[in-house]
Amino acid sequence: MASLGHPAAFGRATHVVVRALPESLAQQALRRSKGDEVDFARAERQHQLYVGVLGSKLGLQVVQLPADESLPDCVFVEDVAVVCEETALITRPGAPSRRKEVDMMKEALEKLQLNIVEMKDENATLDGGDVLFTGIAISEETNHCSIIANSDNFRDQTFSVQNALKCKLLKICACQINCIYRKNYDHRYDKLTVPDDTAANCLYLNIPSKGHVLLHRTPEDIGSPESVLQL
Repeated sequence: MASLGHPAAFGRATHVVVRALPESLAQQALRRSKGDEVDFARAERQHQLYVGVLGSKLGLQVVQLPADESLPDCVFVEDVAVVCEETALITRPGAPSRRKEVDMMKEALEKLQLNIVEMKDENATLDGGDVLFTGIAISEETNHCSIIANSDNFRDQTFSVQNALKCKLLKICACQINCIYRKNYDHRYDKLTVPDDTAANCLYLNIPSKGHVLLHRTPEDIGSPESVLQL
């Protein structure tokens, strides 16, 4: 997502980049546990609804990228780019099978005239799903090398580094409901713990025309997490 550059508008989203689902998602996408299956028809309907909400209801400018059958996880676009104000970091996913996903994302973000930064260290891995506004988690997909490699790119930002999590990615089991920008980067949060990790799979948006929005899945979807997409 592209955010406005002025500090008072930190975190505000004006555009959103999405990617269509490849049919290979159902059988070849990476799984949190063996035996999990994706109901492709249901996931496709949900994705179309999701895109409709972003564009029609929330008023964001939606950039839609085509699916690539050779990249079964390509629908999860947040893993391949992290946008902070006018800078877009193109990540280096932990799974080698996902690294070609960055090519189309880079092209899309260049068209939005963002400043593009790429990860050059071959030892560094970073998934955008491990990054919140003020925190980065070390996980199966993100290592310490990535944080060191990108410290110069975001030297005006202060991030806390979390230890390895039980869940595969930070945003699978945690979300940030609100982010208050302060000049001294003194971010203070109240923590809310929910009984089901899947219920924490929400998307916080700060939209100029709408204000603060929390986009979440329906109770029915939360009850069957393996057959639906992550937000």
